[in-house]
Amino acid sequence: MTAADTDLERRWELIRSKGPYGLLAVGTLLSVATAELMPGRAERTAVAVLVAAGFALQLWWGRASRTRPGPSTAGTVYYTLRWALAFVLTWLNPFFAFYAVTGYFDSDELIPGRRLRWLGPFACSIAVSGSQAGGLPFHQPVQWAVFAGLLVVNNVILTVVGHLTSQQEERSRARAETIAELERTNTALHQALEENAALHAQLLVQAREAGVADERRRLAAEIHDTIAQGLTGIIAQLQVVANAADLPTARSHLDRAADLARHSLGEARRSVHNLAPVALENDGLPQALKGTVTEWSERTGVRADFTVTGTAEHLHDEVSATLLRIAQEALSNSARHARATRVGVTLSFLGDEVILDIRDDGEGFDPLALPERSSTGGFGLPGMRARAERMAGCLTVETEPGRGTALSARVPLVRHE
Repeated sequence: MTAADTDLERRWELIRSKGPYGLLAVGTLLSVATAELMPGRAERTAVAVLVAAGFALQLWWGRASRTRPGPSTAGTVYYTLRWALAFVLTWLNPFFAFYAVTGYFDSDELIPGRRLRWLGPFACSIAVSGSQAGGLPFHQPVQWAVFAGLLVVNNVILTVVGHLTSQQEERSRARAETIAELERTNTALHQALEENAALHAQLLVQAREAGVADERRRLAAEIHDTIAQGLTGIIAQLQVVANAADLPTARSHLDRAADLARHSLGEARRSVHNLAPVALENDGLPQALKGTVTEWSERTGVRADFTVTGTAEHLHDEVSATLLRIAQEALSNSARHARATRVGVTLSFLGDEVILDIRDDGEGFDPLALPERSSTGGFGLPGMRARAERMAGCLTVETEPGRGTALSARVPLVRHE
């Protein structure tokens, strides 16, 4: 219930509880002012007694209603006694019809049952119509005709007002139910928003943890494929040196061990560089990719070209890091497996998405024969595809044995905040 509804209900309760006192007092004052209408001493005494009885009845009901709220038998008795007092007083003096009017206000609050409630206002209309027709009892036939007409008019008015009041109450109840339903919906929506925020935070944590796990697996695979194999080769060369019978043979194996150590050191530096893409700290993605491609070409001796198409934009850090890692992984795979003589890397800005293409003229492979996970523990293409999909993108590969490989990573263009 709204504040306006509460205030309106409070006013109605005030009218029901204090109205009979006021209307009885008004009728009493007017009867005193028109004492000539009651020339007999007995009539005046009867009015005084009935007025006192009326105030006593109101006082009694004021206390009794606190323990009997709502329609009840006690309420019906009170309503009947009040109507009887009002009718007799109106018979003695027409101005007491003001007191009879109180029956219009609270019949629905006192009389139980919808079929009986209309009797109360109808009975009150008899006293009111009699007062309007000149006061009871009637001494001329025309007064009876006027009384009958007034009785009809008063009850028609009561019916219309009652119908309008019923509609208003129905609208008020419907509005209260609608407000209550909106409050429940708002509460449910608020809870859903809180749950959604919590779920979003949980998904971010899970995505971050998944990214960390992927990085650990990728780094472990690289260490196994490069540094660990290099160290194994160094150990093998040193073992040969320990068993060499002549100095030239020992020196040859020492040179091989030194070359393996330098190569392993380079691989270790590259792995650390890939683990934390420091190239993005000071440069945008195009500059970082250009540096990565140039460094890879110098290290492997394979010709590599980098091209940017479209209008370059400053991308979100996560998008830039994802594409840079995919390029590094693709170049690493090309160096290990493709035996390519030429590699091309293209970064394309196409309005609402960014495309990274890496092509080589190497040996290629059969995509259907590619294992989901390599024996070394790395993920290769599945890992790159997972990176792209975490950015709501995709990764496609076109290759066949002897025809080279074309890899394309397509992600939404999310600008830097």
